[in-house]
Amino acid sequence: MYEALLWRCTSTKGRLTREIVEEVAASFSVSARTVRRIWQHARQCFLRGAEIDVSNHRSHCGRKRVQIDLNMLRDIPVSKRRTLDDLSRHLKVSKATLSKLKKEGLIRKHSNSLKPHLTQQNMKERLQWCISMLDPATIHIDPCFRDFYDIVFIDEKWFYLTRKCSTYYLLPGEEEPYRTCKNKNFIMKVMFLCALARPRMDNEGNCIFDGKIGCFPLVTYEPARRSSKNRVAGTLQMKPITSVTKDVMRAFIIDKVIPAIRAKWPSEDVGKPIFIQQDNARPHIDPSDPLFAQAAQQDGFNIQLICQPPNSPDFNILDLGFFASIQSIQFKNATKTIPDIVNVVQREFEKYSPVLSNRIFVTLQTVMVEVMKIGGGNNCKTPHINKASLEREGKLPLQMKCDRHLVREVCMQLERMN
Repeated sequence: MYEALLWRCTSTKGRLTREIVEEVAASFSVSARTVRRIWQHARQCFLRGAEIDVSNHRSHCGRKRVQIDLNMLRDIPVSKRRTLDDLSRHLKVSKATLSKLKKEGLIRKHSNSLKPHLTQQNMKERLQWCISMLDPATIHIDPCFRDFYDIVFIDEKWFYLTRKCSTYYLLPGEEEPYRTCKNKNFIMKVMFLCALARPRMDNEGNCIFDGKIGCFPLVTYEPARRSSKNRVAGTLQMKPITSVTKDVMRAFIIDKVIPAIRAKWPSEDVGKPIFIQQDNARPHIDPSDPLFAQAAQQDGFNIQLICQPPNSPDFNILDLGFFASIQSIQFKNATKTIPDIVNVVQREFEKYSPVLSNRIFVTLQTVMVEVMKIGGGNNCKTPHINKASLEREGKLPLQMKCDRHLVREVCMQLERMN
């Protein structure tokens, strides 16, 4: 600690600034008072002409620290490690000791979520999909992913009126919120069909196309059968579509998504192929559906349907991050009716920043690289490349690169699978 102070001190009179004291105190996890005491003791030794000795001559006092063999943790089944109380019972130490270990980073809390089960065929299709997303012009030299400017991602999402359990911060004497519903398993909800493309920026970083094709609620309007205190008989009421069939999905894609693409797509790309990427849910229509093909080729557009690999929500930017963002924002707004949910979700969809949306496309490319590294599985972690910092410096890549040797290994693995 004394050497750190000596290296930082630039005053000819040996005076320390508050910034130096706080910096050294933070790096050694001690108080500022301790830092000043050691520096004053060294100065007194220097003024007396004595050898500078700032070592601690006091003998250790107090209770000795409990030594825990953390390797014992590996022998405990993960099903019995859900709480600190469980761990303290199996390791035979106090919860306070475990809390200190957690604070020091020696043990960590992990949230685990279920992932889709993948068959061997699923993993093969996932690898093929990742290879197909590489730019063909670079695959043999310096592989990098396509820019995804020609893909519109669509997916459905249930948006609920409220959560079953919510957390709030209250004052000590403040009244707790009281929320009720008739059945917690049947909370009011509306399904939305969202269509999103990659935003486009000019050379100055200004957004010229936000990529937001549309957010369409799957609802119908029915006249009220009888009068009540809220409305008279015959008033049109918004009702959510609870049974989404292939006919419903075809109608929404043809009547909502395709017209929105025609209206919003950049004019310089009209005539080039546009791919609508959907998952493999049963209600989704076949890529060769004749009604879709007829509607997709009108007005000079060339719109095609493609299906992402089965059990692969991580290959759709809506499931990868967009829906979670919109859902969290939607829960911050007080909604009580179906129209409230629709208004809030559509408003937040339009307000969502294209900058944040573009980052999800970069994340999608990094996820594909990780999937290729583990042979097509889905037990990979989403890599963090500090996109916000790279964006500020103007270094956020449009197309992520992929190691040439990794691409070669994946191609060889696909040959073996065939």
